[in-house]
This record gives sequence, structure tokens and C-alpha cells, in this order.
Amino acid sequence: MTITDEDCLAETQAFNKEFEAAAASRPAREQTPDAALLATLRRNRLAGDTPPVRLPHGQDRVVAGGVKVRVFVPDHVNGVYLHIHGGGWAFGSSDGQDERLWQLAERARLAVVSVEYRLAPEHPFPPGPDDCEAAARWLVDHAAAEFSTQRLLIGGESAGAHLSVVTLLRLRDRHGITGAFRAAHLLFGCYDLSMTPSQRSFGSKRLLSNTESLRRTYELFTPGTDAEQRRDPELSPLYADLAGLPPARIVVGTEDPLLDDSLFLAGRWQTAGAPVQLGLVAGAMHGFTLFPLTVTERELRRQCDFLSTAGR
Repeated sequence: MTITDEDCLAETQAFNKEFEAAAASRPAREQTPDAALLATLRRNRLAGDTPPVRLPHGQDRVVAGGVKVRVFVPDHVNGVYLHIHGGGWAFGSSDGQDERLWQLAERARLAVVSVEYRLAPEHPFPPGPDDCEAAARWLVDHAAAEFSTQRLLIGGESAGAHLSVVTLLRLRDRHGITGAFRAAHLLFGCYDLSMTPSQRSFGSKRLLSNTESLRRTYELFTPGTDAEQRRDPELSPLYADLAGLPPARIVVGTEDPLLDDSLFLAGRWQTAGAPVQLGLVAGAMHGFTLFPLTVTERELRRQCDFLSTAGR
């Protein structure tokens, strides 16, 4: 196990301190937002104060089951990346990071399909996972005709990483589909909704996510359930049989309350028989790739390198 980017640690830690200080003037995420605040948070970029930029390269489509997706197709396509956005199952959107997804599409020569899944609290579990499953099945059936390739990849950030693993497990368990997606790229995901030790011990530091904000997020996504019920493998993939899943790259920062989730999942994934690249970014907080940091630039390059070559 190797920690990367220690040469950037001073910059990363300084940013964390600035972020935590600025967070004191913002509504605490561990509080339930009212309708107006929820609408504002959803309209704006994750961790930002302005709406995201929508690029003309993105095409909004509706696929099987009425699921909305946003599609980016570069001139050269060597595969398809099913992207599932983060946001605690309650925020984020398929058009929330057009610039980054288009850049990935061009550099990695991938058609990128981003899922507009239904969000909690209006749509608690399982509609969000249902939408991701439907989009994945559509790609399995139609990628060759739509994009002239059957090389499929999947991944996402935070809640999107969780939903990526849930989707792979649903394809295997509900439809007998294994091997269709040749790799998974999982950024700072949550894989145990009953809370790993790092989640429970993180405390109240305002670094995008903390112990109480995570606990409240789980209550919104899975209302009426307790910790034991949230250990159900359908909710917490850390407890699932991981046999038959593809190679993965799993990334997390060392100052993320979800650190254990990635460490534990990487161990179980590898034990189940698939190769794993585990990236531990020195000093990085949850969601660090949202911010203009040296470690962000490096991580986006590493992500592009992995997705451009995986499963070929």
C-alpha cells in the first residue's frame, strides 16, 4: 500500500484548512435542507456557488426504461464509459461536469454516458440504483450499434462509486451478466452504509463530509432503516460476494471519512479474484477532485490513463 502525492501535502493541507474555515459560514450538510436550499444546491455545481457550464458537445437522451442520460462522443471512440455522478444520492446531475467529462472523452477516446438517476429524498432507495442498472443494461445491449464498440467501463465519484459497484452486482445477480464491463474506476466511494470505523471516528471536521453529514445522508437515502439493515449487500456492497467483478482502480484521500471503505473494498475485491489498483492520496479530503489542486490535476491524469487502457 503506497500513499501518493506526499510532495504536495503542504498545499493539500493548507487548502483543507481554508475550506474548513470557509465552511463555518455555510449551512451544515448534516442539517436537512429545506426545499429552497435543496433546489439551490442541486442547481449549482457540487461544492460550488454557481450553476455548471453546459457544453454543446453533450447530448441529452432517454434510454431504456425512460432513464435520462447525457452523452459525449468524441471523433475517435475506443470504448464507452458509464459515468455515475456523486452528491450523496441527493445532489448532482448528469450535466454537472460537462467540461470534465468532455475532456475525458477526448483524451481517453471514450464515449461518455452520464446517468441522470433519481435523487433522494424524493426518491429514496431503490429508484436511483434502478436507473443506473437500466442504463448499464442498455449499454450492454446497444453499445455496439450506438458507438461501434463493446468495450464498456463504469465508474463514478462518492455516491456514484457506490452506485457503480451496486450496478455491477445487479448485472451479475439479476441478469447473469459478467465481463461486459471490463473495468471500474471508483473515486472516494461509500461502500458500507452502516459506517466503517473511519466514518464513525472522523468527527465534526467540515471537510465536505464528516460523521454526521454521512449519517444524515444515509437516513435520506434509506429512510426507516437502522445500521444492521444497511449492511444488506444490496445497500452496502462491502458485504456482497464480489466474485466475477472486473479489474478496478479505487482511489481515496487519507483525510476522507470514507478511507476505510476504499481500503476494505480493495482487499475484498482482490481476494475475490480481480486485480485492483489502490490509490491513497496524501492529505486529500473527500471530494478533492472538485477543487483546483495539484493532486486533482494528477488524479485526473491517472484516471484518464487507466480508462484509456483498461480492458483492451
